[in-house]
Amino acid sequence: MPTLDDIIHRVNSYYPSANTDLIKKGYEFAEKQHEKQVRKSGEPYLQHPVEVAIILTELKMDVSTIVTALLHDTVEDTGVALEVIKKEFGEDVANLVDGVTKIGKIRFRTTQEKQAENFRKMLLAMAKDLRVIIIKLADRMHNMRTLQYLPSNKQVRIAQETLDIYAPLANRLGIAWIRSELEDLSLRYVKPEIYEKLVEKVAKRRAERETYINKVSQILRQEVSKHGLKAEVSGRPKNFYSIYKKMESRNLEYEQIYDIVAYRIVVGSIAECYEVLGLIHSIWKPIPGRFKDYIAMPKANGYQSLHTTVIGPDAERIEIQIRTKEMHDIAERGVAAHWIYKEGHMAPSELNKFRWLRSLVEFHKELRDSTEFLDVVKVDLSAGDVYVFTPRGDVVELPPGATPLDFAYNVHTDVGNRCVGAKVNGRIVPLKYNLKSGDTIEILTSQTQQPKKDWLNIVQTSRAKSKIRQYIKQIERVRSIELGIELLEKEFRKKGTTFQKLQKQGELEKVAKEMNYQDIDGLVMAVGYGFIPPKQVIRKLFPPLPEKSGQPLDKSAESVRGETRVFTSKAIKIKGVGDVLVRFAKCCVPVPGDPISGFITRGRGVSVHRADCSRLLSHDEERRVEIEWEAEGVKTERNVKVRVLSIDIPGILVKMSEVFGSHGINIVKAQIRTTKDKKAINIFEVSVTNLPQLQELIKEMEGVEGVISVERL
Repeated sequence: MPTLDDIIHRVNSYYPSANTDLIKKGYEFAEKQHEKQVRKSGEPYLQHPVEVAIILTELKMDVSTIVTALLHDTVEDTGVALEVIKKEFGEDVANLVDGVTKIGKIRFRTTQEKQAENFRKMLLAMAKDLRVIIIKLADRMHNMRTLQYLPSNKQVRIAQETLDIYAPLANRLGIAWIRSELEDLSLRYVKPEIYEKLVEKVAKRRAERETYINKVSQILRQEVSKHGLKAEVSGRPKNFYSIYKKMESRNLEYEQIYDIVAYRIVVGSIAECYEVLGLIHSIWKPIPGRFKDYIAMPKANGYQSLHTTVIGPDAERIEIQIRTKEMHDIAERGVAAHWIYKEGHMAPSELNKFRWLRSLVEFHKELRDSTEFLDVVKVDLSAGDVYVFTPRGDVVELPPGATPLDFAYNVHTDVGNRCVGAKVNGRIVPLKYNLKSGDTIEILTSQTQQPKKDWLNIVQTSRAKSKIRQYIKQIERVRSIELGIELLEKEFRKKGTTFQKLQKQGELEKVAKEMNYQDIDGLVMAVGYGFIPPKQVIRKLFPPLPEKSGQPLDKSAESVRGETRVFTSKAIKIKGVGDVLVRFAKCCVPVPGDPISGFITRGRGVSVHRADCSRLLSHDEERRVEIEWEAEGVKTERNVKVRVLSIDIPGILVKMSEVFGSHGINIVKAQIRTTKDKKAINIFEVSVTNLPQLQELIKEMEGVEGVISVERL
C-alpha cells in the first residue's frame, strides 16, 4: 500500500514549493475518520483515498486537489460536517469535497433518478472548478481497479456507468491514459466473454507484434535522423476496448483487423511535425481519407497532433501520430497539464476550450426531468469527430452522423425550429444528410416551419434533441388543455353551468387541490390526456345525494390519487391511477427487472417503457406515472429480440440453439441472413421471464466460438 511519504515525494517531484504540511494533516485526518472502516476486499478503507491521491500525483495536480482526494469520502461515509472541513483545511478544499460528495438526504423515486441528480450536482461543481471531475475520475479509476470484490450485478452496473459517463468525460478532458484504462476495465465486466477472447488472442500474437513494432520504429528513427531531426519514436498496441469497437463497427474478427498499433513521433516544433509527415509519405504510401490535421484544427479537448495511416512494411496498415512535446503532454494529461503553468488555477482562456461543458450547464437549467438530463449528458459527452464550416468560415464541431438539423440547432434554436432544408457545398441536401468534415453548410428557413416528431430520429446532438422535445411537449400541453376544457365544458353544460363560471367562483381550483393537482391547468391537462375521466370531476363538483337506505355509495368508478392498485397486467403496480388499461411499449420491450416508467396515452391507458427509452423522453413530464414491477412471485413472460452477429460456419446455429435450450428459453421467431464477407446476422425473438435470465443468456452466447457480438434490440 502506498504511504504518506510516497504521496509527498511525488508532489515534491513536480511542485517543490508545495505545502506538504497540509497534505500530512489531510492524511492524518482521513486516517482517524476511516480508522474502523474496511473495504469489500478486507483492506483498510484508508487505502482507497491514498490510492486516489497517488493517481492524482500522476496528473501532477495541486495541493488542494491531493488533500481533497484524501478527504473525499469523509463527509459522505463518516459523518464529518462540511463546516469542519472548511475550518480545518480552508474554503478551497471544502468546495472541492462538497463537489465530489454524492447527494445523500433526498429521497428519489428510482435509482436512475438519484444517479442523474448526482451527476447534475457534479456537473455544476465541475463548471465552477474542473478539479472536481478530475478527482471523480481518479476515484472511479481506483474503484474500477478493485471492482472484483463487488457482487456481479453491481460490477455490470458500475462498469456500464463508467463506459457511459466517466470514460467519455476523461476523453472530453483529454486525459487519454485514464480513458483507455477505464474502457478496458469496463469491458472486462460488461462483456467478459469478449474481453477474455481478446486477451487470449492478443497474447498469442504478442511476440510477432513486438518484433514488427521494433522493426517499424527503427525505420522511422533512421529516416528522421537522416534529415537531421531529433525525435522520440515509440509504438504501442491500441487498448482492448478500441479493438473491440473496431471489430463491432466493421463486423470483423480480431484476425481481420490490421491497424491495432499506433506509432508516435514526438519532435521539437510544429514545423518539424509537418516535415516528418512529408518524410513518412515519401517512404510509405498514405491511405486516402485517413489523414487528419488536429494541429490546424484541434479537438474540443485541446488535443493536437497529425494522424496519418500508411501501407508500411509487409503491406501492413500502420497509424502514425506526430506531435510536439507540449502537445504530447496535453494529449496524455489533458486539462490537468495546465496546472503546471497556471499555478493551480485554470485561466479563463483555457476554460473557453470546454464549450461542451457550458452547453451541459445550460441544459441543466432547462431540463427538470432527471432521465432526460442523463440522456443529454450521455449524448453530449460523445466526442465530436466532424468539423464543418459556416458560410463565414467558422468551424463547428459535431458528432459522427450529425445532420444539417444538428448544425441548425447549434447556430440557434429558432434557426433549427424553422429549418426546411440546407445547402452543403452549394448543393441542396435532405435534412437527414450525414455531414462530413470539411463541408460548408448554409441553412434554409421558413417562418411557417415547425419542428416534427420525426426529427428526433434524424438529429444526433443533445441540444437539437432537447429543443425538439421541448417544442413538442409545449404543443402537446396546449392541445391537452384545449381538449380537456372542451370535454369538461360538455359535462358542465349538462349541469347548467360553464367552465368560465366555475373557474371564477373558485370551484375548479378547489377540486384541483382536492385531487392533488397544482392548479386548474394541471387538472385540465389530466382530463385532456385521459388521465382522469370528466365525470370524475363532475362527481367532485356535484356530489350525489346520499341514498335513503343508508347503503354506502358505489365508489368503484372513482380513482383516488396516491392509492396503489394492480390492474390489467398482473406484473405491474401503478401508483396513483385507477381503472386504466396497461400495455407494454413495443419500442423498448421492457422485461421484469428493467428500470421502468409509464405515461398516460390517449385512449390506450398506461404505456410501460424502459426508463431509458428515448421515446419516453419526448413526452410531457405531466403524463408520467410511477410504476414498478410486481413481486417476484408473479411470473410474466415477455418476448424480446436478440441480435447475434457470427461467422458463417457450419454448426454454429446448432450451438446457438443449445444455449437458448440450456436456459429454458423458447425461440418464438428467427430471422437469419448471411453477408458477402461470410458473416451471419441472426435475429431471434425469444420469450424470457426476467432481466437476469436475459443477461445470462447474452453472456453465455458471447462465449460461443464464432460469435462476434450479441445485443438486445
